[in-house]
Amino acid sequence: MVISSSILPKEHVFAKKSNVKHTLHLEAICVFVATGFFMDEDTYWKDLVCLASAHDHEFDSNGGLIKSSPNFQWHYTPRKISFDQALEEYVALLTQVLKEQTNGREVILPLSGGLDSRSQALVLKKLSNPVHAFSYSFQNGYPEHQIAKKVASVCGFDFNEFIIKQGYLWNCIKDLATINGCYSEFTHPRQMAVLNELKQVQGVFSLGHWGDVLFDRGVPEGINESEIVSFVFKKMVKPKGLELAQCLWEHWGLDGDFKSYLIARIETGLKKIKIDNISAKVRAFKTIQWGHRWTTTNLSIFKEAHPISMPYYDNRMCEFICSIPEAYLADRRLQIGHLRQDKTIANITWQAQRPFNINNYSINKMPFNLPHRVLSKFKRLGQGFLGHPYVQRNWELQFLGENNEECLKGFLYNEKFNEWIPRAIIEDFYNRFRKVNAIPYSHPVSMLLTLSVWYQRNFKGN
Repeated sequence: MVISSSILPKEHVFAKKSNVKHTLHLEAICVFVATGFFMDEDTYWKDLVCLASAHDHEFDSNGGLIKSSPNFQWHYTPRKISFDQALEEYVALLTQVLKEQTNGREVILPLSGGLDSRSQALVLKKLSNPVHAFSYSFQNGYPEHQIAKKVASVCGFDFNEFIIKQGYLWNCIKDLATINGCYSEFTHPRQMAVLNELKQVQGVFSLGHWGDVLFDRGVPEGINESEIVSFVFKKMVKPKGLELAQCLWEHWGLDGDFKSYLIARIETGLKKIKIDNISAKVRAFKTIQWGHRWTTTNLSIFKEAHPISMPYYDNRMCEFICSIPEAYLADRRLQIGHLRQDKTIANITWQAQRPFNINNYSINKMPFNLPHRVLSKFKRLGQGFLGHPYVQRNWELQFLGENNEECLKGFLYNEKFNEWIPRAIIEDFYNRFRKVNAIPYSHPVSMLLTLSVWYQRNFKGN
């Protein structure tokens, strides 16, 4: 039997390796702790693999994986076309893919304040599908849903707004662990907070994930060949996650040192990509690694409610990217060019450039943005004085406050979990989160929470 995986699969498929002992893959778990995702085919177990993207996988009669062979090679073969030609092709392809994927059905569109979902909205506006859009904002955070609501209104879509409330995680953490298998830490997928509400809406999801990577630079200008590994390492690794991974590596008595191990893994992955252009090479690496192993993981939450469609995951979109000059992909030029075809949509605030929009974001610099920066700071300070600190990150809703702390500590200081990861290591990182600097140490705390839930689920009877 042979299973073929697409260039960017919408779901993970796991398989057993033949003749491999069922033991914990501690090296892979350290990578997970440092980065937030597993690399390549890695899982928690040495005999269990996640089938690689863009491969044909051959199995024996017992269902054991024999071998995997590539069915697609990332490349950079830019055609000699003008920007206007590339833009026309991009819009036509996005339209074709969306039309085929939705096939006249009702569409559920998560709208953000960015460009990917807005690009989908512009296409869907011209198609005949009924569209139900929604967006969410953090309690006491920036009202991102207000931007989305304006886009939905211009397009004539029905719209729902959701507020992600403090402490929602503890009521659904076991369900989330079942859905994503603990292959992603739990504070990113805020859609879990409104899963029951999403189940009440009818249709197929159209999700804009990974458009921001495909349609942008792979690396900043000025990065040369000798700096690629260092650049990728810094992009992948959470600094305090690295600290925790190094502690676990030493505690488990693994050979060598963790940082060298991870750098070697990155070097091996990059060497497999036969592309000379640095930006295109890194974009391909990102897609193979954290596109497949991080972004894809939590698509399973949407699938719990309704079928999903993914325009930027379509094979044709990946193949298109390989043929477009990097200069046209850089700085979101194609997406911006597309959105500027509708002046009303383009004039709505671009969240990443607020208060500016797609037409005037180039002046988001001093002194033009000074009034907004001052006003925003006063708003944040004002919320703090009123006892409602400004929330920018999901973990702030889940880890801060007396009730959250009690729930979190219940998992971190679980007796069974502490047999695997010592309480002393956990206390060290949790105390640094509470007393030194919560922002960088939120990642290792979140990873420890994830490992605790996973370990308790898998070692109940031991």
